Amino acid sequence: MATTPTPTAAKTGNPPPRSVLRDPAFLRLWAGTTASGLATWALPFVLGLAVLHRDLGAAGLGLVLAARTLGFLAAVAVGGVLADRHSRRAVVLWSALAAAVATPLIAAGLGRSLVLMTAAAALAGAGQGACRPAFQALTAETVEPGRRQQANAAMTMAVRGSTLAGPALTALLAAFLDVGALLLGIGLLWLAAALIPGKGTAAAAAGATGAEPATGAEPATGAEPATGAEPAPRAGFRAEFLEGMREARRHPWFLAGLAALVTVIALGYSATSVALPLISRDRYGTEWVLAAAVTAYTVGALGGALVIARWRPRSPGWAAFAGLAAYGLAPLSLMLPVHPVVVVAAYAVAGIGIELFNVPWFTATQREVAPDKLARVSSLDFLVSYGLAPVGLALIAPAIEAFGVTAVLGACAGACFLVPAAAALVPTGRHFGRTSAPATH
Repeated sequence: MATTPTPTAAKTGNPPPRSVLRDPAFLRLWAGTTASGLATWALPFVLGLAVLHRDLGAAGLGLVLAARTLGFLAAVAVGGVLADRHSRRAVVLWSALAAAVATPLIAAGLGRSLVLMTAAAALAGAGQGACRPAFQALTAETVEPGRRQQANAAMTMAVRGSTLAGPALTALLAAFLDVGALLLGIGLLWLAAALIPGKGTAAAAAGATGAEPATGAEPATGAEPATGAEPAPRAGFRAEFLEGMREARRHPWFLAGLAALVTVIALGYSATSVALPLISRDRYGTEWVLAAAVTAYTVGALGGALVIARWRPRSPGWAAFAGLAAYGLAPLSLMLPVHPVVVVAAYAVAGIGIELFNVPWFTATQREVAPDKLARVSSLDFLVSYGLAPVGLALIAPAIEAFGVTAVLGACAGACFLVPAAAALVPTGRHFGRTSAPATH
């Protein structure tokens, strides 16, 4: 069980001598999160194999993946409210179990019923969406503040590692197993995500921030009210979600960071996703540039997570925004007639930068947001960033046809540089919080 940090550790921000990787409670949470991340990544890849094997058409694949995305977006806000209203551990359990049940249903509908596959994919997406804010809040309950940056770095390394090793592993398994068996394996991963994590501790969550919970708010961990006290009437779902939005508005750094993140995802990431395959084919005449750039981005992200696990910059917000702005190098490299090695290097730097942003961003959210509203604020983060990403992808291709790939890439690169720079200038943006040092509580 995680322990409350000593006053000295809380004041100085130095992590306790014991590494978070030696904490059994965190390792259980890390294993569950890793299983859910691997399952989330694997589903579209395995369904792509189904298209190659002619068990599913291209239009059917698009419909199933769209249903999963809609299920995710519909459930992520609900999951945030539920995770603040009830035990975060229970929300992880039931949402992951829903995804675990949905995956065999997708396998059952493969080649037989597209309607069943679509409905099951929506359920799987809902389970994925509901567990995301719960996992984020459960991390704050499991790990004391001084070690959360290391913990978040370990989480993101697991996700990036799955992205890097997953294709080779899945391709290897596909040589021995059919698509149906691979889908059942994804269901087992979701089952592991449901059962492995343990309960968080209220002590760790209480040490997360100096912000006081709203008066009358019910404890997030399900603690009983004092003996003889009448329980406060439960607010409606909409009211509780709006309460989470009000909490987010209390933190200018959060709103600015979310705007910068959405810009980079909806414009920079979308533009490079569309343009990189075209430029790899048309300019360089080989698919090697595409594969090398994507791999370099993931390897760079792993390196960035390793760096930020121990690095504590004096101005963490500014350092994080600089890392986020580094993604602009990716579209910039694609618009210039440079050697392909330059493109690969730009993607590696972009990968490093994205984790120099992500890890402090998650850590600051866990530190600064009121513990009883953390899941709702996290769900707003996921809802906005994931919700607007498909919009960017849908608009980039027509924009390229209308204005040309160079103009679109230039505009997206400029936005990636300028919007994080502007976000760094907002009040509290320098330190990602009201404090003058990243680990002062």
